[in-house]
Amino acid sequence: MSNHRRDCRGLTVSHPGENRMNTRMLHEKVIAVTGAGRGIGRDIALLAAAHGASVIVNDLGGSERGDGGDQTPAEAVASEIQAAGGRAAANYESVADFDGAGRIVEQALDEFGQIDGVVNNAGILRDGIFHKMTESDWDAVIAVHLKGSFNMARAAAPHYRKQIGGAFVHMTSTSGLIGNFGQANYAAAKLGIVGLSKSLALDMQRFEVRSNCIAPFAWSRLIGTIPTADPAQAARVAKMKEMTPALVAPLAVYLLSDSAKDTSGQIFTVRKNEIFLMSQPRPVRSVHNSDGWTPEAIAEHGMPALAGSFHDLDRTTDVFTWDPT
Repeated sequence: MSNHRRDCRGLTVSHPGENRMNTRMLHEKVIAVTGAGRGIGRDIALLAAAHGASVIVNDLGGSERGDGGDQTPAEAVASEIQAAGGRAAANYESVADFDGAGRIVEQALDEFGQIDGVVNNAGILRDGIFHKMTESDWDAVIAVHLKGSFNMARAAAPHYRKQIGGAFVHMTSTSGLIGNFGQANYAAAKLGIVGLSKSLALDMQRFEVRSNCIAPFAWSRLIGTIPTADPAQAARVAKMKEMTPALVAPLAVYLLSDSAKDTSGQIFTVRKNEIFLMSQPRPVRSVHNSDGWTPEAIAEHGMPALAGSFHDLDRTTDVFTWDPT
């Protein structure tokens, strides 16, 4: 299939990495994308700009573990957008810092006069089996993913409220939605983001603010840190290399656009050319005892009645058992 298609005006719409700025799905929108110097964030920033957005390209430029800093990745993406005729500015703040997140939003206001969308994509990994996980590894991952998403949302929310409108797109993960080995810190943060997103959708609905999550399957430098200690893990990583970050960007751009005005509080998964709407926790089965429950009655009657509906200790690969298409 060609990387080009025609929009409603007959203009050629390019793959996000190509040097064109023709489409207008985000015309006059100002979008801040965190962790936009590489991987999924980079492709979202490029495609948002290709669809007419002015983009704050935020990236601390740290390592996969969150160490260090480098302004080059954010500058390179902003320059790429500008060279293609778009509007962008680089930003190097850490989303884990409340005031730093505020400065990202303030830069959007200073540079482009408004803020219409935030993509909470910045992230780090510090994987380890739980009984060996350190406090610092827990704190660092929670700080970037969960607290960082709160910080960015909190900074943008007053402006959304004042202007009546805005969108949040948060990156969650099937590690939190389903499960995975050695990622307790990451899974907890990513499932926490789901709760944050739903709360934002509820609290800010009256201000016409939307909030949604994407769980991306995409090969990136963070995924590159997944251990491949056995053939099954190696095969999993090989399949993930087929799922490029560019395949996630179209859904993010859609969710940032006015076309998604009726889409909020949802969780999506993108897996190569597949888009899934994910379930959310709801009652599955119940038991009742008119006399009230005792621990013994629960053991004898209650829990055996519920056990047939228990969820297995699944991992993502146990649920997504087919090759990406």
